[in-house]
Amino acid sequence: MSQHVWAKRLWVAGIPVAMLIAASGCTSGDTGSAATVSGLTGAGATFPSPIYTRWFDEYNRATGLQINYQSIGSGGGIRQFTAGTVDFGATDGPMKDEEIAAVGGNVLHIPTVIGAVVLTYNLPSLGDTRLTLDGQTIADMYLGRITRWNDRRIAALNPAVGLPDAEVVLVHRSDGSGTSFIFTDYLSKVSPDWRNQVGAGKSLQWPAGIGAKGNEGVTQQVKQLEGSIGYVELIYALSNRLAYAAVLNKSGQVVVPSLASASAAAAGVDWAADTDFRVSITDARGPGAYPIASFTWLLIKQDNPDPAKGAAIKKYLEWMVSPAAQNIASELGYAPLPAPVVELVSQRIAGLGAAASAIGG
Repeated sequence: MSQHVWAKRLWVAGIPVAMLIAASGCTSGDTGSAATVSGLTGAGATFPSPIYTRWFDEYNRATGLQINYQSIGSGGGIRQFTAGTVDFGATDGPMKDEEIAAVGGNVLHIPTVIGAVVLTYNLPSLGDTRLTLDGQTIADMYLGRITRWNDRRIAALNPAVGLPDAEVVLVHRSDGSGTSFIFTDYLSKVSPDWRNQVGAGKSLQWPAGIGAKGNEGVTQQVKQLEGSIGYVELIYALSNRLAYAAVLNKSGQVVVPSLASASAAAAGVDWAADTDFRVSITDARGPGAYPIASFTWLLIKQDNPDPAKGAAIKKYLEWMVSPAAQNIASELGYAPLPAPVVELVSQRIAGLGAAASAIGG
């Protein structure tokens, strides 16, 4: 059967990627399940959008299956997944128990990669000098208690840096965001005032600052506003050549966000055999652990009412945790899944719906 595909060039985090959208018809390729569906749709987190778009493009080249992903934020991804308007969701903040109950428990969180949320700032007078921050100072900035860049608390962490006497312009997410969840989960662990007054969540009442939509929106605001600071996934700061801070971790080490330091944050997780993968690795203790790191997850139906789509999703997931796919992650500033996690995820994928296994085998 003939197939009509439109390829639209997008800019994600300042780098060009292709989002391929199947309009109609059947696909053909290496996987049996791909021939039975016209494509898959997903929506959610902007945090992993660059790696997902690259993966979906690579998978399309290998199998012919088209995957359309809308980078709308974790909150939107959970809502669309719950409503059944997409085949899978994506989130950086795991679903709450009540959200899982709303889909009858028919959801599995599949960790995909590890990313670092960084504090990116626009202070041209510092040149190449990297700021150091700690959790309490970051919390006090976002609580509106630190309003000038030369505040004594920032100066104490950066004794040799000539900090400008300039206003701190705070930028935060305006949409329901897993990146916000990661950031505020960290702040809630390191600041009792933040935990009691604001808390952790995908959508919050921010005490101060201006809002922007998506990692892309926060990145652009920081680029445009001198004196600003915002939180974004590492790739967005790297691809836009924005400065980002080192952070003092729980062990008292000053850690620069990187693939290695994000991986180190996950190294101490003790995974139970029956884990549901909803684990927080913020404020991790350990050598070289960057404290604002997190897994990010795909949300899939454990028992898919559409066997063909269930089979197609299963085969994609098998490819996603393969060394070939995971190695792509590091090219885009994400840390691959640790080997124990890959093993657990692979076991869980293998156990997905018997109907999907029969069709996809």
